Amino acid sequence: MKRFLVLAYRAIMAFDWPLFVLLCMMAAVGLTVMHSAVGNTDWRFAEQARHFWIALFVLWGVALVPPVWVMRVTPYLYGVSILLLLGVEFFGESSKGATRWLNLGVARIQPSEMLKITVPLMLAWYFHLRQGSRLRLVDLLVGGVLLLIPFLLIVRQPDLGTALLVFAAGFAAMYFAGLSFKLLVPLLLLIVLGVGGLLYYEDLVCAPEFDWVVLRDYQKHRVCTLLDPTLDPLGRGFHTIQSMIAVGSGGLYGKGYMLGTQTHLDFIPERTTDFIFAVFAEEFGLYGGLALLGLYGLIILRGLYIAMIAPTQFTRLVAGSMSLMLFVYVFVNIGMVTGVLPVVGVPLPFMSYGGTSLLTLAVACGLLMGVKKARVLRS
Repeated sequence: MKRFLVLAYRAIMAFDWPLFVLLCMMAAVGLTVMHSAVGNTDWRFAEQARHFWIALFVLWGVALVPPVWVMRVTPYLYGVSILLLLGVEFFGESSKGATRWLNLGVARIQPSEMLKITVPLMLAWYFHLRQGSRLRLVDLLVGGVLLLIPFLLIVRQPDLGTALLVFAAGFAAMYFAGLSFKLLVPLLLLIVLGVGGLLYYEDLVCAPEFDWVVLRDYQKHRVCTLLDPTLDPLGRGFHTIQSMIAVGSGGLYGKGYMLGTQTHLDFIPERTTDFIFAVFAEEFGLYGGLALLGLYGLIILRGLYIAMIAPTQFTRLVAGSMSLMLFVYVFVNIGMVTGVLPVVGVPLPFMSYGGTSLLTLAVACGLLMGVKKARVLRS
């Protein structure tokens, strides 16, 4: 009996209850909107509910693993994920023009999803080993190589959305490890100049005969569609135009739950996945959208708080990078739905349909809770 009580206590302590309550609220909102978005495909709602239950048990299981154990296996996890990416490069299966899947016989997996977790873990592991000594340029170069290898392999698939998320999570780990903001100024200046030049020479760079060299044609079209979606309103610009109409038509208070015309007349493309925020904004309006952003903000702030009180360098970097990854998820998805960013296929956390992305988020939140548990047990 005493052993059972000890195990039960450890299981309960694995949860960071403020974060868990926020995640439950997010899951409730996600399933509510999914019920409206699925329309006549009720099986998607049932599957998404099942995905949430699976994600809950995955989150709990990861939270029970001590961070010191996670740190020990991190290099092996990173190595396996890189090998699987290389497997996609040589033996991957293609679908809709992209080679992102690997058939292992017993399962068909998308290895790039693993890198959202293993890349920041690997960088946290490396910079944890370097703690106690001043961060040198060579340390940043090694970290950059660890980040760029998976980033470039994922870009080649091509999967720019996942590559951006992997890069953001890894870059966050490097930044929290001590990357000087002064080193970022040239990069930020280059980005500003690039965006300014793109806007100024839009007619030239978006001409059909102009070759962007570093980007594929479909990526070029996404950027040019962002600049002016009316150039091809029934083709490449259709997604952006319809999602912006849905968001704008919601007004301040929204049209009401399950009363969104753009949604239920099938004007919003991919309304259960990448563009589910358009469904939410049309039905709940500006105030609902602000409330949703507030809920996301509380989850991210809770994650950053856990990072701030983390007991070790490794746990601090893991918690910080997981929190910033969630921020990038939200920023990129809502940016592309509202026409601020190009469409890159990034799901909205806990809202978009899909089991793989939910499992990734469950692992990330489980790692956050594991960090908090380690802090509680140490104090």
